[in-house]
Amino acid sequence: MSEENKSYTALYADGHNEKITLGALLNKGGAAGSIYEDTSHPGSVAKIFHDKEHSDTNRQKLQAMLHNRPDIPNRVHNGVEYIQIAWPTALLEDELGYCVGYLMPLIDTKQAISLEHLIQKAVRKKLGISDKYINRLYAAYNLTSVVAALHACGHYIVDLKPANVSIYKKTMLIAMFDCDGFSIRGENDARYPAEFVSEEYIYPEGMKQTCAEMGEEQDKFALAVIIFKLLNEGIHPFSGMPRKNEDMLSIQERIADYHYAYGIWPDTYQAPHPYSIHDYFDKTTMNLFERAFNKGSERPSAIEWQEHLDYLIAHRKQCKKDRNHIYFTPKGCGLCMVAEKFRIQLDNYKKEIEKPQTVHGLDLKSLQNANLTKKEQMKKIKNYVSYGLLITYLLFFAFSYKLAGIFKEPIVNAGIFTQFALITCGIIAINKLLKIIEPVIPEAKKQNIISMLKIYAYICLIIAFISLGSFTFEFFSLAE
Repeated sequence: MSEENKSYTALYADGHNEKITLGALLNKGGAAGSIYEDTSHPGSVAKIFHDKEHSDTNRQKLQAMLHNRPDIPNRVHNGVEYIQIAWPTALLEDELGYCVGYLMPLIDTKQAISLEHLIQKAVRKKLGISDKYINRLYAAYNLTSVVAALHACGHYIVDLKPANVSIYKKTMLIAMFDCDGFSIRGENDARYPAEFVSEEYIYPEGMKQTCAEMGEEQDKFALAVIIFKLLNEGIHPFSGMPRKNEDMLSIQERIADYHYAYGIWPDTYQAPHPYSIHDYFDKTTMNLFERAFNKGSERPSAIEWQEHLDYLIAHRKQCKKDRNHIYFTPKGCGLCMVAEKFRIQLDNYKKEIEKPQTVHGLDLKSLQNANLTKKEQMKKIKNYVSYGLLITYLLFFAFSYKLAGIFKEPIVNAGIFTQFALITCGIIAINKLLKIIEPVIPEAKKQNIISMLKIYAYICLIIAFISLGSFTFEFFSLAE
């Protein structure tokens, strides 16, 4: 049922209350509730829970949030104010006294995108997001500052992952939503737990824990995973290239077994991703990741990461080859290394694609249906031409006596020796003609066919000279 135009009582942390009226539905929200305009406060929105079953629990958790607000101030950049966290400003109560939701600051979602979109290069390109590496560094720093402020109050995000974090595209500032889903500390160390956590970000020791049991260690692990992905072009620290052909482990299974592939010591299960730039990280960066992902180490806190990222930003070196790249060590630019490695592999792949693939000496491309059809057509045309030449050859010599008859008088008058010379020239011409037509006429490639064509031509030539009449008489006269 729509909540538009309904009125509720807003209860604030300082004890005062006021009536507010809901406006248009802005977002149907997730499993917990929907988002509506707050017509009484233009910069505010209301989250209305889908049901009232957990009214008492929701009230206690929201009151704890109102009285233990983290120090995450709004930031102003170029005259524009950016709200970093949608923290409750008042809980909402209906006329029967049920806690139905809460008010929170309005975040301009049109200016913000999921952190997941910033991590992946292909997505950045598709959405037109800047590819500057420094932006990922700023995003990591701003995230650590928000997490550190929450931890200072004893609050934990628990379901911390890129999909649950938004950033402002122009400033890389953080925009956090759905804070009522966090693990919240109340008075006298009371704890109002989180309800969800996501695989691939669950710390190893938490595999057998419930969300209610998870706290700062879960946040510290998930935060380190996100920072690693931001600094290493989206590569997960527990993904890699398995060393053996065996059952593939999921990312969460690799986490459970501490298969961190990018540490000082090689991992037994997997090798690093071929396009990883971890070897170009600052030494302190590597040490922090070692602590975050190796068994038995004390994970870096959010404030440690914040201080280290601040150091990296201040001491970065600008790449001379690509203005989007920066680097941190004398090794040079890891991003350029990966780009060159990718280019070489792509060139090799293209060469492999263009290389003819053969089976028993036949080009596979020539065996494709379209090429086979074209080849068959060309074969038919060639056969027609060859048969035409063969018929022409046979007919020419068959009627050679007619041709000889046209030149009968000059041939007879020329004498017997000239006639012999003409016969000899004719035989030589026949041999040369057969050598020319042999490649064109497939049947002529068989030696017995060639011999038959020669004999046929010789016989026709002799008959032509005999048909002149005087050839036989003069020949026998010469013999006497």
